[in-house]
Amino acid sequence: MRHLSDTDRDILLLAQDPQFPRWLEQITAIGGCAHPIHLQGSTTTRDAGTGEILHHYDTRNEPGERLLVRCRNRRATVCAPCSRLHAGDTFHLVRAGLLGGKNVPTDVRDHPRLFVTLTAPSFGPVHRTTTDDERCRPRRSADRCEHGRPRGCSAMHDATDPLAGQPLCPDCYDYPAHVLWHAHAGRLWKAFTDNLYNHLAARTGHTRTGLRRAIRISYAKVAEYQKRAAVHVHAVVRLDGANGPGEPPPTWASAEDLTAAVQTAAEAVHLRAPYSRALGEHQLRWGSQLDARPLRAFGGHEGLADEAVAAYVAKYVTKGANDTGAGADHRLSSRAEIDAVPATPHVRALLRTCWRLGGLSEFEPLRLRAWAHTLGYRGHILTKSRAYSTTYGALREERAEYRRDGSQAIDNAAVVTNSNWRYVGSGHTLGAAEFAAGIAEDIARSRDLAREAMANDCEAGV
Repeated sequence: MRHLSDTDRDILLLAQDPQFPRWLEQITAIGGCAHPIHLQGSTTTRDAGTGEILHHYDTRNEPGERLLVRCRNRRATVCAPCSRLHAGDTFHLVRAGLLGGKNVPTDVRDHPRLFVTLTAPSFGPVHRTTTDDERCRPRRSADRCEHGRPRGCSAMHDATDPLAGQPLCPDCYDYPAHVLWHAHAGRLWKAFTDNLYNHLAARTGHTRTGLRRAIRISYAKVAEYQKRAAVHVHAVVRLDGANGPGEPPPTWASAEDLTAAVQTAAEAVHLRAPYSRALGEHQLRWGSQLDARPLRAFGGHEGLADEAVAAYVAKYVTKGANDTGAGADHRLSSRAEIDAVPATPHVRALLRTCWRLGGLSEFEPLRLRAWAHTLGYRGHILTKSRAYSTTYGALREERAEYRRDGSQAIDNAAVVTNSNWRYVGSGHTLGAAEFAAGIAEDIARSRDLAREAMANDCEAGV
């Protein structure tokens, strides 16, 4: 008789449990979440006037006396089901700011809008991904750096080549500058948006105060780690009237003026990292590679398509530093953990630099050790201005309302709700993880089939 594995034994125990059907309902309701949060407690809703109990829920009747809720981790490497949900929310959040909807007027599609890419500067030459028989870094001379390594590379690297993104000479590469740039990326973006108002005012012949009274710049941006483990910023930038998306900008504010202002505003950003006796002074600025493209107006034929941009941003919001081989998917508690991170020597050098600089008093406010797993980058992957569009919280509440049984809908103004919840654990047992993965796969397959059917109907003109 074949000896059962621990996973098989756990699957049998789960399937024989009388409450197994209810447990499956919970797992299906959370989309097969890979690392669910386990809660115990109750919620009671009473009529505010009479005290009558309108609804009561208690986990004492649930399997294991607990309720499973989504982990809501956006990283695909940590929880694919929750990352797909997060990507969908991001798509609708960005799309609403481009085309309207979700309480955003549809007239925003007629406002000047750009898709902007800002890059990190060079911290040293790295091997490049090449196409069309292009060579990495060809040089006529075969000279070498002071460490004896070639200054050029005549090879060709595809996207799977492990050399792509790695420094030609790790000893020449400015690892402290790379880490400090990441740590100040939020301030660099703030300086850029402040400059954008000033440069747009100069270009259109207005004072800075006058322009801010007439125009509001709204944006949504996502951070993407490149092969060289440096963050690039992709952003949707939109011009609104002074009162936000419900008001068009003045006719003298054009997409052409905004494009020109983006270029000069980014070039004018110069910040200083804290001075260090060990490292000296570092000047921080955006890289020379900058792209600003107009977004296609509704019904137009020029510029990038709105929905393609929303899908592009949604794709990158589920990726973390570790997805591109740049960092870890969890915080590091000691320098010894760095050696266990599955990363390239280049990324490990960045991790060690974060840890080393984090121990210097002058960089203590940057909390580099706490953010070593993201290579010093301290911002959220996606951020937006307040007036750009809806919020993740609003999208989640809308989804909850949609799923809620209409017969149980209660007037919030006339009720009092008392809740008592506590955290009791997380994750799955070995067998439960197999069931959850199967449910997540079925849900993903059903979603793909529905998408294909919709596409076929559109092609057929249905």
